[in-house]
Amino acid sequence: MTDAPVNRPVAGILWMVASGLLFVFVNAGVKYLGPRVPAPEAAFLRYALGIVLLLPTIRPIIRARLTRRQWGMISARGVLHALGVGTWFYAMAQIPIADVTAINYLSPIFVAIGAAVFMGEKLAARRIAAIAIGLLGALVILRPGAREIEAGHMAMVVTALFFAVSYMIAKRLSDELPPMVVVSLLSISVAVALAPVAISVWVPPDLETLIILFGVAVVATTGHYCMTLGLRAAPITLTQPVTFLQLVWAVSLGYFAFDEAVDPYVILGGGMIIAAVSFITWREAKLKRRAVIPPPQATKV
Repeated sequence: MTDAPVNRPVAGILWMVASGLLFVFVNAGVKYLGPRVPAPEAAFLRYALGIVLLLPTIRPIIRARLTRRQWGMISARGVLHALGVGTWFYAMAQIPIADVTAINYLSPIFVAIGAAVFMGEKLAARRIAAIAIGLLGALVILRPGAREIEAGHMAMVVTALFFAVSYMIAKRLSDELPPMVVVSLLSISVAVALAPVAISVWVPPDLETLIILFGVAVVATTGHYCMTLGLRAAPITLTQPVTFLQLVWAVSLGYFAFDEAVDPYVILGGGMIIAAVSFITWREAKLKRRAVIPPPQATKV
């Protein structure tokens, strides 16, 4: 996804604000369900129910005439993303929404590291410093030794890593396939990958659960669409800092809706990660390099 000229900055910011709000509603829906159904089943239902939204993309997928190598990349991405989605649903049921949101910001940092290791991206001193600040932000959130690190926190770190690898594969696929095809095949492949695990732990869902998960699918899809419109309207260097608002909303939602305490260390650590990601993005734009670092929304469920 490339940056557009700065011709509609206000529109770009508003679209990204809307995207962030929608993803907070996704978090709220999943948090409300909690452990009502096992995490693999909830994740499977989210994607399976959302496939109905992808019916218009069947024809473009057929016309794409995918090669065996592309199918392999799509399958690998589906499995990795499915693992990330499963751990994300688990984390949402175990730890505060603010912690989930803040730790997920690590995905772009992991992408920056992966781009250097696997894609030959150069790591200048400033970029190394930004990555170090981002990782330090994660330590501020987790505070090992100062508090008990729950399984949900570790699950969320793993989630950020899985989503980062998924995004890097998507970057390769987007060079060869239309974005609509890449997004649609991700949803289908994730549903297929999650199906066996979901069946093994299946608990018959009630109607309310199905309605909420379908709503999550609709809202998440709309959120990604709003993000796309935002990135088309304004450069990512302008819209990237707006994603910090999502952490503010997540903290507010957790406090008012789920009686979760406000943890200043989570806000500080999340702010450090966002600052690091924003700096790396700004440097990419200043050097006029092809954008590698994604906005945090691009690695959402």
